[in-house]
Amino acid sequence: MSGDFSADQKRYLEGFVSGVQAVRGSRGAPGFGGGVPFGGQGGEKGLPANAEQVPSGPDAIHLEAMARQEKAGKKLSPQEKAKRDEHPFDAYARLKGLAAEGKFAKQLDDFRIRFHGLFYVGPTQDAYMCRLRIHNGILKSWQFRGVADLAERYGGGFTHVTTRANLQIREIGAADGIAVLEGLVDLGLTARGSGADNIRNVTGTPTAGVDPQELVDTRPYAKEWHHHILNDRSLYGLPRKFNVAFDGAGRIAALEDTNDIGFQAVEVLEGHGVEPGVWWRLALGGITGHRDFARDTGVVVPLDQAIRVADAIVRVFISNGDRTDRNKARLKYVLDAWGFEKFLEEVEKLLGSKLVRAPSDAIAPRPESDRLAHIGIHPQKQEGHNWVGVGLTLGKITCVQMRQLADIAEEFGDRDIRLTVWQNLLISGVRDDYVGEVERRIAGIGLATSASNVRAGLVACTGNKGCKFSAADTKGFADMIASHVDAVGLVVDTPINIHATGCHNSCAQHYIGDIGLIGARVPVGEDDTVDGFNVHVGGGFGTDATIGRELVTEVKGEDCPALVEKMLRGYLAHRADDQETFAAFTRRHEIDALKDIFELEKA
Repeated sequence: MSGDFSADQKRYLEGFVSGVQAVRGSRGAPGFGGGVPFGGQGGEKGLPANAEQVPSGPDAIHLEAMARQEKAGKKLSPQEKAKRDEHPFDAYARLKGLAAEGKFAKQLDDFRIRFHGLFYVGPTQDAYMCRLRIHNGILKSWQFRGVADLAERYGGGFTHVTTRANLQIREIGAADGIAVLEGLVDLGLTARGSGADNIRNVTGTPTAGVDPQELVDTRPYAKEWHHHILNDRSLYGLPRKFNVAFDGAGRIAALEDTNDIGFQAVEVLEGHGVEPGVWWRLALGGITGHRDFARDTGVVVPLDQAIRVADAIVRVFISNGDRTDRNKARLKYVLDAWGFEKFLEEVEKLLGSKLVRAPSDAIAPRPESDRLAHIGIHPQKQEGHNWVGVGLTLGKITCVQMRQLADIAEEFGDRDIRLTVWQNLLISGVRDDYVGEVERRIAGIGLATSASNVRAGLVACTGNKGCKFSAADTKGFADMIASHVDAVGLVVDTPINIHATGCHNSCAQHYIGDIGLIGARVPVGEDDTVDGFNVHVGGGFGTDATIGRELVTEVKGEDCPALVEKMLRGYLAHRADDQETFAAFTRRHEIDALKDIFELEKA
């Protein structure tokens, strides 16, 4: 063979050498594949012992951020040290070995295995939960059926639709967690990065592509961001979790203003120095569990630049987010400390160009969402076709029902199963002629395409039956509330959202509900407590975005159905007119006045 290399061979060798150097750089860090402590022998406070040991490779941005904070005299959180000691992706073979031995990942290994999508949920259950990542919440019917097969074989025979338009498989044994992860890959799905300090599954408008009022079909943007994340290791291991959503201005809200980054489809009008047309409006810093919505930055982004801008935002957060205090490690706190302009300036430095600003009067009013459009029959933009919103009991669906819904989607729809942030699902592409048969088939499997307004707007997190952080059985008591209200024949003729969450992580976003319940241990007697809730009122989202106010505390769970009935009856009897919403009604009264109207005891 000639001693000279061809041009193609040279390019291959250059790429190979660069790859080896990158791997060496990342694997020289503790646990980022290697086992050599970051800084080597003699390194101090995580700093390199000499210039040759400066981190390189895809993990460098994280290691450098850790080192800067240690150099400033701060102490890294245990989770940050765990990531530095052994990157969770590099732990896969060892975690697979634990599964072979029938052992659960515990302590910091429980943290590491969350990078792969598994969560040990002890002490509530001696089991794993697997959370998927599904871009825009849309699966093909055959994938939905395949998840049902996995949940039946390895889990509890059911799944939960989550408040991020996602699926969870529960009651997975120690030996079966890895089998679930690898089974998902066989289905063209993944759980990678769906937990811990990572960018979670990207949400979008559930009716994307079929919605008659949408400005943007969010599916291609959610898909692009999904694959962008999956194929860039440097986007894993953030200071804390990170949420991104695309709202195309369709009829079903994506709750993008509760995300760290919210891309809102808007129409820019002529005459404001910005090219007219449809853009993304950029909102940042949403985290309603910390009482904050994503705020308008004044920036508009060309549709095809969303992923590039999101990437830069995440990288500024990676470099500057708090890695010492887990309670302050979200994007909101960087924005609070810096202000929006400084943060956007750092984003622009990475982009190498200025972001486009548009005054508020340059933006046309966005179409309003319909709070009931996720349930029932609704016409699509495709003439003669409909989406069918299927009600689930607080997101739970059996594997048998999943297969039957997949059959219905294949026989009568477009083969898509669309999950929503309202813990239900849609079957799209149903022709007018088939609507009646689809409704009949859905009813035949124990589900429904209609529900009372209370039941339709009910949202609850996992609760203490499956989450160690929860103080109450949120799903159980939420179901009791809706069942009680329906049983007494109380009809609420306006949309009503009741959100029950178990802890201050607020997975069910209690602050944005018309009625929001957050779990609490309620004292009974001298030495005991029972499940209960603190109750908030007047929350909202979108153009009505408001953080709810606390109405009453320490209500026993068993008393909540009667309490909610009182609240709803008081609202219906005293509202200004039949158009006044529950949220608007509660906001125009002081808390003590509401207690009088609802016949509650005052503190």
